Amino acid sequence: MRIDLAEGGLEAVWWGPGPEARPTILLLHEGLGSVSLWRDLPERLVAATGCGVMAYSRFGYGQSDGIALPRPLDYLLREGRSVLPRVLDAAGIRRCILFGHSDGGSIAIAHAGGAADPRVEGLVLLAPHVIVEAISLDGIRATLQRWEAGDLRARLARHHRDPEAAFLGWSGAWLDPAFPEVFDLRPEVARIRIPMLVIQGEADAYGTAEQVHAIARAATAPVETRLLTGTGHVPHQEAPETVLAAVREFAARIFEAGTPSP
Repeated sequence: MRIDLAEGGLEAVWWGPGPEARPTILLLHEGLGSVSLWRDLPERLVAATGCGVMAYSRFGYGQSDGIALPRPLDYLLREGRSVLPRVLDAAGIRRCILFGHSDGGSIAIAHAGGAADPRVEGLVLLAPHVIVEAISLDGIRATLQRWEAGDLRARLARHHRDPEAAFLGWSGAWLDPAFPEVFDLRPEVARIRIPMLVIQGEADAYGTAEQVHAIARAATAPVETRLLTGTGHVPHQEAPETVLAAVREFAARIFEAGTPSP
Protein backbone atom coordinates (compact mmCIF):
# COMPACT_ATOMS: atom_id res chain seq x y z
CA MET A 1 0.00 0.00 0.00
CA ARG A 2 1.26 3.48 -0.82
CA ILE A 3 -0.26 6.85 -0.01
CA ASP A 4 0.35 9.56 -2.57
CA LEU A 5 0.36 13.16 -1.36
CA ALA A 6 1.46 16.34 -3.11
CA GLU A 7 4.95 16.05 -1.59
CA GLY A 8 5.44 12.43 -2.68
CA GLY A 9 4.61 8.89 -1.66
CA LEU A 10 4.37 7.32 1.77
CA GLU A 11 4.94 3.66 2.62
CA ALA A 12 1.86 2.28 4.39
CA VAL A 13 0.54 -1.11 5.52
CA TRP A 14 -2.92 -2.17 6.69
CA TRP A 15 -3.77 -5.10 8.97
CA GLY A 16 -7.19 -6.52 9.81
CA PRO A 17 -10.61 -5.12 8.84
CA GLY A 18 -10.87 -2.06 6.63
CA PRO A 19 -12.28 1.29 7.71
CA GLU A 20 -15.70 0.52 6.27
CA ALA A 21 -16.03 -2.49 8.60
CA ARG A 22 -14.40 -1.51 11.89
CA PRO A 23 -12.71 1.48 13.55
CA THR A 24 -9.00 1.91 12.98
CA ILE A 25 -5.93 2.25 15.19
CA LEU A 26 -3.44 4.44 13.31
CA LEU A 27 0.17 3.93 14.36
CA LEU A 28 2.48 6.98 14.42
CA HIS A 29 6.12 5.97 14.78
CA GLU A 30 8.95 7.36 16.87
CA GLY A 31 11.78 9.64 15.75
CA LEU A 32 13.78 6.78 14.21
CA GLY A 33 10.85 4.48 13.48
CA SER A 34 9.17 3.13 10.37
CA VAL A 35 6.47 0.66 9.37
CA SER A 36 8.82 -2.30 9.77
CA LEU A 37 9.98 -1.27 13.25
CA TRP A 38 6.50 -1.84 14.69
CA ARG A 39 7.37 -5.57 14.42
CA ASP A 40 4.40 -7.75 15.42
CA LEU A 41 2.47 -5.03 17.29
CA PRO A 42 -0.07 -4.39 14.50
CA GLU A 43 -1.17 -8.02 14.35
CA ARG A 44 -1.38 -8.17 18.13
CA LEU A 45 -3.50 -5.01 18.24
CA VAL A 46 -5.90 -6.46 15.66
CA ALA A 47 -6.25 -9.63 17.76
CA ALA A 48 -6.67 -7.69 21.02
CA THR A 49 -9.15 -5.05 19.85
CA GLY A 50 -10.83 -6.30 16.67
CA CYS A 51 -9.96 -2.98 15.06
CA GLY A 52 -8.17 -2.49 11.80
CA VAL A 53 -4.61 -1.20 12.18
CA MET A 54 -2.69 1.03 9.80
CA ALA A 55 0.88 2.25 9.95
CA TYR A 56 2.79 4.56 7.63
CA SER A 57 6.37 5.78 7.46
CA ARG A 58 6.67 9.56 7.48
CA PHE A 59 8.58 11.37 4.75
CA GLY A 60 12.29 10.64 5.16
CA TYR A 61 11.65 7.31 6.94
CA GLY A 62 11.27 3.69 5.94
CA GLN A 63 10.54 3.32 2.24
CA SER A 64 8.70 6.64 1.95
CA ASP A 65 9.96 9.44 -0.24
CA GLY A 66 12.68 11.67 1.12
CA ILE A 67 12.89 15.13 2.62
CA ALA A 68 15.28 18.04 2.48
CA LEU A 69 17.41 18.62 5.56
CA PRO A 70 17.47 20.23 8.00
CA ARG A 71 13.95 19.62 9.22
CA PRO A 72 12.13 22.74 10.44
CA LEU A 73 12.14 22.95 14.21
CA ASP A 74 8.34 22.80 14.30
CA TYR A 75 8.30 19.61 12.20
CA LEU A 76 6.16 17.72 14.72
CA LEU A 77 3.44 20.36 14.64
CA ARG A 78 3.56 20.45 10.84
CA GLU A 79 3.22 16.68 10.63
CA GLY A 80 0.21 16.61 12.93
CA ARG A 81 -1.56 19.59 11.41
CA SER A 82 -0.73 19.30 7.70
CA VAL A 83 0.35 15.78 6.74
CA LEU A 84 -1.68 13.57 9.09
CA PRO A 85 -5.13 14.90 8.07
CA ARG A 86 -4.33 14.11 4.44
CA VAL A 87 -3.17 10.60 5.37
CA LEU A 88 -6.52 10.04 7.08
CA ASP A 89 -8.29 11.31 3.95
CA ALA A 90 -6.27 9.14 1.58
CA ALA A 91 -6.75 5.99 3.68
CA GLY A 92 -10.49 6.52 3.98
CA ILE A 93 -10.40 6.32 7.75
CA ARG A 94 -13.77 7.03 9.34
CA ARG A 95 -13.29 6.43 13.08
CA CYS A 96 -9.91 5.99 14.72
CA ILE A 97 -7.61 6.13 17.69
CA LEU A 98 -4.20 7.68 17.08
CA PHE A 99 -1.52 5.48 18.66
CA GLY A 100 1.67 7.50 18.86
CA HIS A 101 5.06 6.47 20.20
CA SER A 102 7.58 9.15 21.26
CA ASP A 103 7.66 11.68 18.38
CA GLY A 104 4.53 9.94 17.11
CA GLY A 105 2.80 10.76 20.38
CA SER A 106 3.76 14.39 19.97
CA ILE A 107 2.33 14.34 16.43
CA ALA A 108 -0.93 12.85 17.73
CA ILE A 109 -1.16 15.66 20.29
CA ALA A 110 -0.43 18.27 17.62
CA HIS A 111 -3.23 16.91 15.47
CA ALA A 112 -5.83 16.58 18.23
CA GLY A 113 -4.93 19.99 19.64
CA GLY A 114 -5.58 21.70 16.33
CA ALA A 115 -8.86 21.90 14.47
CA ALA A 116 -11.37 19.31 15.71
CA ASP A 117 -11.28 16.14 13.61
CA PRO A 118 -14.41 14.04 14.22
CA ARG A 119 -12.69 10.94 12.85
CA VAL A 120 -10.23 10.90 15.76
CA GLU A 121 -11.97 9.72 18.93
CA GLY A 122 -9.06 8.99 21.28
CA LEU A 123 -5.28 9.11 21.70
CA VAL A 124 -2.92 6.41 22.95
CA LEU A 125 0.38 8.10 23.78
CA LEU A 126 3.44 5.96 24.55
CA ALA A 127 6.45 7.88 25.89
CA PRO A 128 5.21 11.13 24.30
CA HIS A 129 7.14 14.39 24.44
CA VAL A 130 5.35 17.63 25.27
CA ILE A 131 8.31 19.54 26.73
CA VAL A 132 12.07 19.33 26.29
CA GLU A 133 13.86 17.72 29.24
CA ALA A 134 17.60 17.51 29.82
CA ILE A 135 17.34 13.70 29.86
CA SER A 136 15.85 13.80 26.35
CA LEU A 137 18.76 15.78 24.95
CA ASP A 138 21.30 13.64 26.82
CA GLY A 139 19.71 10.51 25.39
CA ILE A 140 19.87 11.89 21.86
CA ARG A 141 23.51 12.89 22.30
CA ALA A 142 24.29 9.34 23.43
CA THR A 143 22.48 8.00 20.37
CA LEU A 144 24.47 10.40 18.18
CA GLN A 145 27.66 8.80 19.51
CA ARG A 146 26.35 5.39 18.45
CA TRP A 147 25.55 6.81 15.02
CA GLU A 148 29.05 8.20 14.63
CA ALA A 149 30.54 4.88 15.76
CA GLY A 150 28.69 3.17 12.92
CA ASP A 151 26.66 0.44 14.62
CA LEU A 152 23.40 2.37 14.63
CA ARG A 153 23.86 3.41 11.01
CA ALA A 154 24.02 -0.24 9.96
CA ARG A 155 20.92 -1.16 12.00
CA LEU A 156 18.86 1.73 10.63
CA ALA A 157 19.86 0.85 7.06
CA ARG A 158 17.77 -2.32 7.41
CA HIS A 159 14.63 -0.24 7.91
CA HIS A 160 15.18 3.04 6.07
CA ARG A 161 15.89 3.77 2.43
CA ASP A 162 17.96 6.78 3.56
CA PRO A 163 19.18 6.16 7.12
CA GLU A 164 21.21 9.36 7.14
CA ALA A 165 18.17 11.51 6.43
CA ALA A 166 16.16 9.62 9.05
CA PHE A 167 18.77 10.03 11.75
CA LEU A 168 20.10 13.51 11.03
CA GLY A 169 16.64 14.95 10.43
CA TRP A 170 15.56 13.81 13.90
CA SER A 171 18.73 14.45 15.91
CA GLY A 172 19.52 17.72 14.14
CA ALA A 173 16.17 19.23 15.06
CA TRP A 174 16.18 18.09 18.68
CA LEU A 175 19.79 19.14 19.31
CA ASP A 176 19.39 22.55 17.71
CA PRO A 177 19.91 25.15 20.49
CA ALA A 178 16.65 26.85 19.52
CA PHE A 179 14.52 23.71 19.73
CA PRO A 180 13.55 24.08 23.44
CA GLU A 181 12.21 27.56 22.66
CA VAL A 182 10.01 26.21 19.86
CA PHE A 183 8.82 22.93 21.34
CA ASP A 184 6.11 23.07 24.01
CA LEU A 185 2.93 21.11 23.34
CA ARG A 186 1.14 21.92 26.59
CA PRO A 187 -1.07 24.51 24.83
CA GLU A 188 -2.03 21.80 22.32
CA VAL A 189 -2.88 19.39 25.15
CA ALA A 190 -5.17 21.99 26.70
CA ARG A 191 -7.19 22.20 23.47
CA ILE A 192 -7.73 18.44 23.12
CA ARG A 193 -11.36 17.39 23.62
CA ILE A 194 -11.03 13.60 23.34
CA PRO A 195 -9.86 10.97 25.87
CA MET A 196 -6.18 10.13 26.21
CA LEU A 197 -4.32 7.07 27.48
CA VAL A 198 -0.72 7.96 28.38
CA ILE A 199 1.83 5.21 29.05
CA GLN A 200 5.36 6.00 30.23
CA GLY A 201 8.21 3.74 31.29
CA GLU A 202 9.88 4.85 34.50
CA ALA A 203 13.27 3.76 33.12
CA ASP A 204 12.91 5.73 29.88
CA ALA A 205 16.27 7.17 28.76
CA TYR A 206 14.56 9.89 26.71
CA GLY A 207 12.00 11.27 29.14
CA THR A 208 10.70 11.18 32.69
CA ALA A 209 7.31 10.95 34.34
CA GLU A 210 7.19 14.74 34.13
CA GLN A 211 5.99 14.31 30.53
CA VAL A 212 2.94 12.44 31.87
CA HIS A 213 2.39 14.91 34.68
CA ALA A 214 2.63 17.86 32.27
CA ILE A 215 -0.08 16.30 30.10
CA ALA A 216 -2.32 15.61 33.11
CA ARG A 217 -1.92 19.18 34.42
CA ALA A 218 -2.61 20.80 31.04
CA ALA A 219 -5.46 18.54 29.94
CA THR A 220 -9.10 19.52 30.00
CA ALA A 221 -10.19 16.19 28.47
CA PRO A 222 -10.15 12.85 30.34
CA VAL A 223 -6.63 11.41 30.82
CA GLU A 224 -5.72 7.91 31.99
CA THR A 225 -2.06 7.47 32.91
CA ARG A 226 0.11 4.40 33.37
CA LEU A 227 3.68 4.54 34.76
CA LEU A 228 5.43 1.23 34.18
CA THR A 229 8.27 0.26 36.50
CA GLY A 230 11.31 -1.38 34.95
CA THR A 231 10.24 -0.24 31.49
CA GLY A 232 12.19 2.01 29.16
CA HIS A 233 11.38 4.01 26.05
CA VAL A 234 9.53 1.29 24.13
CA PRO A 235 6.71 0.05 26.39
CA HIS A 236 4.94 -1.86 23.60
CA GLN A 237 8.02 -4.06 23.20
CA GLU A 238 9.19 -4.18 26.82
CA ALA A 239 5.78 -4.66 28.47
CA PRO A 240 3.57 -5.78 25.56
CA GLU A 241 0.87 -7.57 27.56
CA THR A 242 0.35 -4.57 29.84
CA VAL A 243 0.16 -2.20 26.89
CA LEU A 244 -2.17 -4.44 24.88
CA ALA A 245 -4.53 -4.88 27.82
CA ALA A 246 -4.67 -1.14 28.44
CA VAL A 247 -5.29 -0.38 24.76
CA ARG A 248 -7.97 -3.07 24.51
CA GLU A 249 -9.88 -1.56 27.44
CA PHE A 250 -9.44 1.98 26.16
CA ALA A 251 -10.58 1.09 22.61
CA ALA A 252 -13.63 -0.73 23.99
CA ARG A 253 -14.67 2.35 25.96
CA ILE A 254 -14.16 4.61 22.97
CA PHE A 255 -15.67 2.54 20.20
CA GLU A 256 -18.14 0.21 21.89
CA ALA A 257 -19.39 1.68 25.15
CA GLY A 258 -19.20 5.24 23.85
CA THR A 259 -18.17 6.56 27.24
CA PRO A 260 -15.05 8.59 28.03
CA SER A 261 -12.03 7.21 29.81
CA PRO A 262 -11.78 7.83 33.56
